[in-house]
Amino acid sequence: MMKKLLGLITILSSFTLAAQVDVYDSGGPLMPEQASYDVQHYDLSLQIFPDQKAIDGKVIVTANIVQPMHWLVLDLDPKLEIKGVKEWKGERAKDRSFHRKKGKVWIDLKNTRVSGQKIKVEVLYGGQPRVAPNPPWNGGFQWATTTQGAHWIATSCQTNGADVWWPVKDHVSDEPETMDLHIRVPDPLVVATNGKMVKKETNGDQTSTYHWHLNNPINVYNVALNIAPYEIIEDQLNSVAGEKVPVFFYVLPEDLQKGQVLIKEIIEHLEFFEKYLGPYPFRSDKYGVAQTPHLGMEHQTIIAYGANFDNGSMTGGKDWGFDALHHHELGHEWWGNLVTNYDWKDMWIHEGFCTYMQAVYMEDMKGREAYHTYMNNMRRFGNKYPIAPASTQSSQEIYKAPIYSKGAWVLHTLRFLMGDEDFFLALRRMCYPSPEMEKITDGSQTRFVTTNDFINLCEDISGEKLNWFFEVYVRQASLPILHSKVEKNQLSLRWESPVEGDFLMPIEVKMKSGIKRFKVPKEGITISLKNGEKPVVDPNNWLLFEKLTPKK
Repeated sequence: MMKKLLGLITILSSFTLAAQVDVYDSGGPLMPEQASYDVQHYDLSLQIFPDQKAIDGKVIVTANIVQPMHWLVLDLDPKLEIKGVKEWKGERAKDRSFHRKKGKVWIDLKNTRVSGQKIKVEVLYGGQPRVAPNPPWNGGFQWATTTQGAHWIATSCQTNGADVWWPVKDHVSDEPETMDLHIRVPDPLVVATNGKMVKKETNGDQTSTYHWHLNNPINVYNVALNIAPYEIIEDQLNSVAGEKVPVFFYVLPEDLQKGQVLIKEIIEHLEFFEKYLGPYPFRSDKYGVAQTPHLGMEHQTIIAYGANFDNGSMTGGKDWGFDALHHHELGHEWWGNLVTNYDWKDMWIHEGFCTYMQAVYMEDMKGREAYHTYMNNMRRFGNKYPIAPASTQSSQEIYKAPIYSKGAWVLHTLRFLMGDEDFFLALRRMCYPSPEMEKITDGSQTRFVTTNDFINLCEDISGEKLNWFFEVYVRQASLPILHSKVEKNQLSLRWESPVEGDFLMPIEVKMKSGIKRFKVPKEGITISLKNGEKPVVDPNNWLLFEKLTPKK
C-alpha cells in the first residue's frame, strides 16, 4: 500500500541504532531490526477476566521482510508474561526461543531471512496489563463500573503505545493492511472494537467471543477494546460517495435516550466533514461510537466517547452549541486515520487540523463572526517548542508543543494568505489527492503524509512559494513580530522574522475608507492617513504574530 511504503522508504533511508527511550513512550527513531519488516496482518485473540483485571491470549503476526533480518523484534510491556513463541510455516508450527530487553521482545528466527520472504509468528501472552494512570492521556486498561454496577472496560494508548496491552511493532510508521480481533468476555458484556463485526459466538460457559475484522490499514494505537453491557443504536450516513454507511452508537443502557438524541448530531457531524474533506474514509467497515469511562480518543471506526453528553467537556466547560468531543474525535477519521504521520514530528496534521475544523464547523453553522470568535477564544498558547520540527520525535516529545491550538492558528493565518477557494481545496486534496481517490474503499485510500507534503500541495494550488510561511510558523517556535507605529498621519508597518529571509505576509488595515490589504516588503511600508484617522491593523484577527508597539 502507498501509505505503508512511503513510511518504510523514509525510515529505511535513515537507519539508526537508537530505540524508544522509555517503555511507556511510542515512536522515535526506528531500530534497524524493526525497520527490516513490514507487518501485513495481526490476528489478536484475547480473553478478558474483569474480576481479576487480567487478560490471556495470543497474537499472530504476518509480515513481509524488506531487509535481511535474523531477529523479529516486537514490543510488549514487561508487566505482561510471554508464555511461548511459535513460527508457522504452512500448517506446521515450530517453537522459537526469545529473550526480553526492557520493552523489546527478541525472537530468534534461527536463520537469516531476506527481502521478499514472509514470516508468520505466534506469541502467547497474558497477565494483568497496565492500569491506565490517567486515561486517555496516560493509557493502558481501564477497569471501571457503570452506575448500575456492571463492568465497563476500555483501552487507550496513544502516547504510550499499543504494546501496553498486546505484542506489536509499536511504531507509527507501520500499519497492518488488515486485522482480526477475537475477544472473549463474560455474558452479557458486549465488545465494540474496530472494523466490522463478523460474528458473535456463544461458548456455553457464560462467555461469548466477538470476532471483528478490519478491511483497512490501521495505526496500532487506534486498536481499542470497549466492553460494557451496551445497547446498540443504529443509523446510517448517506455518503457523498453515493453509499449508505452503517453508523452504530454503543451506549450504556442507562443513557439510551440521550444516545438516541446524540446520534442525530453524529450524522450531522459526518455530513459536515464529508462536505469539506470528502467521503468518510472507512465506508467498507462502519462508523462507530462507543461510550467510554475516559474522555475520548480517535480509535479508527470506533470513536471513544466519554463526554457524558456534555457539549463543553473538552472546551473548558463552554458550550459552543455542539458536542465538541465527538466532533474532534470524528475529525481524526480524516486527520490521523485516513492521512497519518509516519513520524510523530508531524502530529500537528492530526491535532491542529482537527482543532481547526471545529472553527470551520462554527462558521458553517453560525457564520463568519462565530468562526472568528471561536478562533480568538483559542488564542492562548506558548511558543517554546516548534509544532513540526525537522527531527524525529516520540509521541510524548511532540505533545509538549502546542500542536492543537497553535496548529489551528497556523491554518487560520494560511487561509488568509491563500484565500478561501485555494485553502479549502488544499485541505480536501490533502485528504484525497484526486476526485478518483474519493471513490476508493479498498484500503489504498489511506496514506502517510508529512508537513512537506502539505507545503508542496499548498504551493501547487496557490502557484506561490510558501516555504517562508512554514519555516516561521511550524519549523521553529518563535512568532514573527509586527512593528506598528502611527506618527504624523502615517502608519508604519514592518515585519521582524525569527528566521533569515523575507517574511512576505500581507496585512489588512481598517481605515475610514474601509479595510484594505497591503503587501509589506522587507524594509516595511508607510501608509498615509487622513487627519485624525485611527487605523486598526489586522482588524479581523487573521494573523499570528507578536505586536511590538513603540513606547510613547
